Amino acid sequence: MPSLETQKSPMAPSHIRQYQDSDYKRVLDLFISGMEEHIPATFRHLLTLPRTLLLLLGVPLAVVLVSGSWLLAAISILFLLLFVQLIARHPWKEYVAKCLHTDMIDITKSYMNARGSFWVAESGGEVVGIVGCLPVKDPPLGRKQMELFHLSVSSQYRGQGIAKALVRTVLQFARGQGYSDVVLGTSVLQRSAMALYLSMGFRRTDRYFLSIYWRLVDNPTFQLKYSLPSA
Repeated sequence: MPSLETQKSPMAPSHIRQYQDSDYKRVLDLFISGMEEHIPATFRHLLTLPRTLLLLLGVPLAVVLVSGSWLLAAISILFLLLFVQLIARHPWKEYVAKCLHTDMIDITKSYMNARGSFWVAESGGEVVGIVGCLPVKDPPLGRKQMELFHLSVSSQYRGQGIAKALVRTVLQFARGQGYSDVVLGTSVLQRSAMALYLSMGFRRTDRYFLSIYWRLVDNPTFQLKYSLPSA
């Protein structure tokens, strides 16, 4: 078991401990809110795509040419923006729904009893951060890899080093278990997470699209790897 890290903050000291079943509701809240906060960034990203701009300009223009009504054109723009917002929400909502029926339905079974682990950061008796990890089933030949999942910190507690402490806990655990690498996937739109991992020594090793949808909206996922020193 990794050593616990204490993070001093102006609000309250925080510490990292292993997940307990009594944490379940708060952990789910942090997981869901952490995913859904990417919806506005996805919406803004969609609005910058040439195909979206073409749609927002082309449809109202076609409405004016056909009906001669600028009012209908304005209404069509409103509906198009609502449609784009719906598209921005869909993949994050879908991912949350998938996790709630797979690994997040029983965290103890999915992580603690599967040669992985799950931790929470606690401050003032409240769970304010989460992270989990599991062994990679088919790692590259000669490597033993652990994958990091679901890093999330409450928005009120960011900027205090809690996310870094959670990542370090995973690295310590993996090294103690004899793993050679810690890997993870994060998308281009998760900018703060990407910056955090790179600042801690993770390196990009692959770039891919999780689905046709993400390819269409130009949001690739980067595979990141942290090579651990020998224990």
